[in-house]
Amino acid sequence: MTNEQHIDVRTPTPIDAIAERWVTTLAELVPTLATYIGADNGRTGEWEDFSPAGHEALAAAARAVIAELKDVPTSDAVDEVTKVDLLETLALELEKDAVGLHLRDVNVIASPVQTIREVFDIMPTSTEQDWSDVSSRLNKAPVAIDQYIETLRLGISKGVVPAARQVREVILQARTTADPDGLFAELVGRADGISAGLNADLKTGASASAEAYDKLADFFESELLPKAGDKDAVGRDIYEVASRSFLGATVDLDETYEWGIEELQRMVDEQTAIANEIKPGASVEEAVAFLDADSSRKLHGTDALQRWMQETSDHAIEELGRTHFDIPQQIRTLECMIAPSHTGIIYYTGPTDDFSRPGRMWWSVPEGVTEFDTWRELTTVYHEGVPGHHLQIAQAVYNRATLNSYRRLLAGTSGQAEGWALYAERLMEELGYLSDPADRLGMLDGQRMRAARVVLDIGVHLEKERPDGQGKWTGDYAFDFMGKNVNMNPEFVRFEVNRYLGWPGQAPSYKVGQRIWEQIRDEYKAREGASFSPKEFHKKALDIGGVGLDTLKKALLG
Repeated sequence: MTNEQHIDVRTPTPIDAIAERWVTTLAELVPTLATYIGADNGRTGEWEDFSPAGHEALAAAARAVIAELKDVPTSDAVDEVTKVDLLETLALELEKDAVGLHLRDVNVIASPVQTIREVFDIMPTSTEQDWSDVSSRLNKAPVAIDQYIETLRLGISKGVVPAARQVREVILQARTTADPDGLFAELVGRADGISAGLNADLKTGASASAEAYDKLADFFESELLPKAGDKDAVGRDIYEVASRSFLGATVDLDETYEWGIEELQRMVDEQTAIANEIKPGASVEEAVAFLDADSSRKLHGTDALQRWMQETSDHAIEELGRTHFDIPQQIRTLECMIAPSHTGIIYYTGPTDDFSRPGRMWWSVPEGVTEFDTWRELTTVYHEGVPGHHLQIAQAVYNRATLNSYRRLLAGTSGQAEGWALYAERLMEELGYLSDPADRLGMLDGQRMRAARVVLDIGVHLEKERPDGQGKWTGDYAFDFMGKNVNMNPEFVRFEVNRYLGWPGQAPSYKVGQRIWEQIRDEYKAREGASFSPKEFHKKALDIGGVGLDTLKKALLG
């Protein structure tokens, strides 16, 4: 049986050409993005311009593409999707620019504080030239940091500043990164078989990068923190733009908040029922304690975690590829990795366009954590791997005969990708891969957390009435609320809530995206009637590639 899919080669159109040029432009203006997609454009040792001028160059490029694209006629259905999605994406980028999001871009997970540090995780290091690119970036990091500071200073002058809570948290991150024996020193310490001169340059760059982060932390403490905002809430105007950006869809935020409260209660009710299956008469907390005490469900050490991740992923790919999904041979490789950082984040990075770097699932294990519970994490492997992120993203990369580079490598939103991954978790339950009540409880633990995030995120940033009726949402209340809705340690809760407070609109995109995916499938199923095939629906949906959720709905339902 072959695992290859037959794909008719499509003749590129004028709209494809515009989209391809946009990818080339972005890779030129944002070299770290080029690294993530594996674009070899000669800038792998460079940084983007983090200054206000750099942001204006991006905005000007977006305006130019909009002007060029809007009057070009479409040639087929693929063109129609590309045109609609690219125009909407670029328009949203300009809206974000207009409200000054880049001027207040400081948060604990997805701001230049992390971008400049994390890109080194995926830079290749196999050859002398690879290490030369690493050295170039390390030695140029001080300039990138200075440009970032320039942008934040402009924000201060305009009164567009992040919340003080975010600034305090990233000061801690920056100080950690600034450790002269820390991440950068560890990175260059792995260099082997290179020239003495390059080795010296790497060490110089590591020191320069660490010192730049120390300077950044000093700026945060002395200049930004005194001017930072007292409130965590960003308000409805900014939140609406952020929500649409992360979803690629417009939703009624007030209705979504109420739905989130109802969905959270549904998750609690499901968990309560399953807890009784695990241990008759047990509460959710008692069932969790019972499972945590089960040594047969524990992994010890990161080596054991990595092996279990890989074995679980390989098994899912092999079985699902025979039954429920078309999985081409090129995307049947998924590498499960322990990340060099220690943030606690679990994430996925897609393959390069030529699959020379495969898709990878990364687990950033916090310092001191040595035990892992398989019942909690089985659904995580499905979420990040197959049928979750890897199947969706790598499938789009594979479809190069149909999709332009924009659709394969750049397009899409958190709501589409994370919504699909949560949809995939529930799908694995439907397919019988979570038949053990303990594994279902683990899945529901994650689903409950994502539902709680809808309520928390919208509640805090729109300062809505709390579900308990005891006043309006505040950042401080968010920590207590989240702690009651996840079975995680206080350090995890602290990081997660700080993430939501500083990255408005992103956290709800998972559960809201899942809701929209399920709505699309149900409407598609009702339209197809007896001829509905889940396998065909999933293939059609995934073959569209990256798009916003409104575009996805239009493409599948007309």
